[in-house]
Formats: sequence, structure tokens, C-alpha cells
Amino acid sequence: MSKEFQKYFETNKETWNEKVNIHAKSDFYDMEAFKKGKTSLKQFELEALGDVSGKSLLHLQCHFGQDTLSWSRMGAKCTGVDLSENAIELAKQLNTELDLNAQFVCCNVLDTSNYIKDQFDIVFTSYGVIGWLPDLKPWAQMIAERLKPGGTFYMVEFHPIVWMFDYLEDTPVLKYGYQQEEVIYEEYQGTYADQDSKMMSKEYGWNHGLGEVVSSLSEAGLTIQYLKEYDQTPYEIFPGLIEKENELYETKDKLYPLIYAIKAIKG
Repeated sequence: MSKEFQKYFETNKETWNEKVNIHAKSDFYDMEAFKKGKTSLKQFELEALGDVSGKSLLHLQCHFGQDTLSWSRMGAKCTGVDLSENAIELAKQLNTELDLNAQFVCCNVLDTSNYIKDQFDIVFTSYGVIGWLPDLKPWAQMIAERLKPGGTFYMVEFHPIVWMFDYLEDTPVLKYGYQQEEVIYEEYQGTYADQDSKMMSKEYGWNHGLGEVVSSLSEAGLTIQYLKEYDQTPYEIFPGLIEKENELYETKDKLYPLIYAIKAIKG
């Protein structure tokens, strides 16, 4: 990894380490309800993966592990990976407190195979993950390495169109390329889970078009079962969204999709 990329990852790690305590106390993550048994998983991934009981599951970029532990509650044997030491520390605490059997590993997701040698029935990642990665080819190769033959990869992610906008102004401005190669740097007060927080988020990210995502996975040896695009999102993190039934949100005019999902199999 280049020194430039190392600088980007270190800055992002510092920001995410600071976010953990803020997010854990936020209404967005609703820790109290989670501890009482409410799942953090959304309908898209629940419907796509179905019964995970008895299956091994690797959760990439797991933050402080709510989704990992939700899968664990459903009977999966889970391992979660995240860049942030603070996030992994909290995930381990939650795992102990809830008397679950998940494992957590702190590392850059691109280095997962250096830390985890097991292969899994399922590799899962979701909502705001690949934008932190400069190149998806090593990411996809790692996924193929960590899947058992016949294993399933599932991702649900914000659509690349939504990342073309700058949301730091009152009205979103179309600013970034759909498949822009240059790094995007943003510095702003607060976080998506607590916009009133005093913390300064300093973040480096990259935009990845659907063609790049699908091709990276296919070239790594995965067979794409489907690519689905949705006009709705389970998270109200973009301005001007309208709440619909089933705790979903959509834009007023529905001119473009908000999220997409990919399901693939290792042949």
C-alpha cells in the first residue's frame, strides 16, 4: 500500500475511532433497544440471506458489531472485521454482555486474509462500506479467498448516484464523478448518526460505479446471481427524504435509485 493511501486510511481510522462513542449513544443506533433484543438488520439483507442458523458468516467493515451480533442471535457463527480499534473493543464488550459467540478482528478490510484464514458460508457487507476503499480488485479477491466453494457473498450498499452529490450545503450539489478515480476529501462537523455532535469528521473516500463493483467480483471468480436497485433506503441520511411504510425512505420524485444489492456465489 502506498504512503498516500496509508495516510488516508489513518485519517479515516482516527475519525471512526472518535465516532464510536458518539454512535453508541445515538438514537440512530438505539443501543438500549438493541440490547433488549431488537435486530439492527434491515429487510433487504434479512430477505436475501434467509435462515443463517448454523452457517459461518464473515461481516466486513462491521463498525461496533450490531449487525454481526444480530446475525449471531439468528444462529450464525459470526466473525466481524473493522478498521477501528474502538469499534472492535465495543463489539467484543457487547458480545460478552449479550452472551453471544461472535469473534471480532481489528484490521484494514483489504488485509483480512492476513488475519483470518478460515473460509465462510457467507460473506456480508452493507451500507456505506466500499466508499472507504480506493481499489475494489483486492477487496473482491479477498472475498473470494474467504468464501467456501459454493458460499454466498451478499452486499447492500448506497447507490453510486447518491455519492455524486455534495450534501454539506443546504441544497445538495452535483459535484463528484460517477466513477471518479480521484480521492474525495470532506471535513465537516458532526456525523450521520448525530448531526449535532461537536466532533469534526475528516474523511477520505472514493466513488465506485456499478460496473466496477460487478466486474471486480466477477473477475475474482464469483458468479453474480443478481444486481438489484431500489428507490428506497432504510436510512434517513440524505436530505429531503420522505418516510414511507416499513421504515423506508425515498426521494420526492424518485428520479434515481438510493441503494443496490448484489448476491453472488463462489463457483
